[in-house]
Amino acid sequence: MAETTSPVKLEAPTETPQELIISGKESLENYIQKGSDAGTFDASLPPLEIPIIDFGLLTSPSSSSQELEKLRSALCSWGCFQVINHGVEPALLNKVREATKQFFGLPLAEKKKYYQEDGNFDGYGNDKMQTLHWSHLLYLTVHPEDKRQLKFWPENPEYFRETLDEFSKQSEVINQILLKAFARSLNMEENCFLDMFGEQALMLARFNWYPPCPRPDLVLGVFPHTDGSGLTMLLPDKEVGGLQFLKDNQWYSVTVIPEAFVVNVGDQLEEKEIEPANWLVNESRPRLYKTVKNYNRLYFEQLKLGKRAIEAALL
Repeated sequence: MAETTSPVKLEAPTETPQELIISGKESLENYIQKGSDAGTFDASLPPLEIPIIDFGLLTSPSSSSQELEKLRSALCSWGCFQVINHGVEPALLNKVREATKQFFGLPLAEKKKYYQEDGNFDGYGNDKMQTLHWSHLLYLTVHPEDKRQLKFWPENPEYFRETLDEFSKQSEVINQILLKAFARSLNMEENCFLDMFGEQALMLARFNWYPPCPRPDLVLGVFPHTDGSGLTMLLPDKEVGGLQFLKDNQWYSVTVIPEAFVVNVGDQLEEKEIEPANWLVNESRPRLYKTVKNYNRLYFEQLKLGKRAIEAALL
């Protein structure tokens, strides 16, 4: 006999955990980083200027070859870069930032309307880890549009939904052009990555909010991780830094360019079978990774253990 169950809302308190800790009503213990992550954040880390890719030059017939070579170097040596001249107007970027601040600044009673349901990543809440992150997040599926769960899309501020809709559509165009450029920079067929991910590729929007902390030296807003996506496009805050990258076993503080996107190449994109591209494997470059099914499940299982999912896919 078939059974149906209704989604269960996770019980939300009247005060956030951070507010309870600051007021002395709860202990900081569950947020204190232990083991290899302890003391990871260091505001005095040396600055790092990651590669800069000019989106306008990348799409221009007269200058794309030089910019493609820069992109190839960034992909092979860094795995990340900042993209400028991407075509998204600063006014829209500012609306995204302002809508984010206004939503997280709402009373908890209002934000509870969008609280994550058990077994569902969409919604407002916190990463479900053994050691909690000192942050709040809002996770929303934006593409495909028929997968959007609008009950989690804030209606306060009132322009939040239309702003995210416009921003996600422009971001999707940039993602497609970048994936084509990735392929061309590696001398591969232009649509190979797009075809691999498919027209219904999943695109998520994640909004992070890091409230003041009484002991920032003991906690992390987000602990060290790789992205489980195929491509992450990050819009940093204008006023508050903190983004760090690990390169050559050394942590660096990223110097962010105003209005640029920080692009990070992730492990993969969607819940599907993934494996190394056949045309990239030969005698001089042997296969290093096995075929993996349901990478998202593997990613979150390893994330909870503080490990990288990509390492679990090694042969």
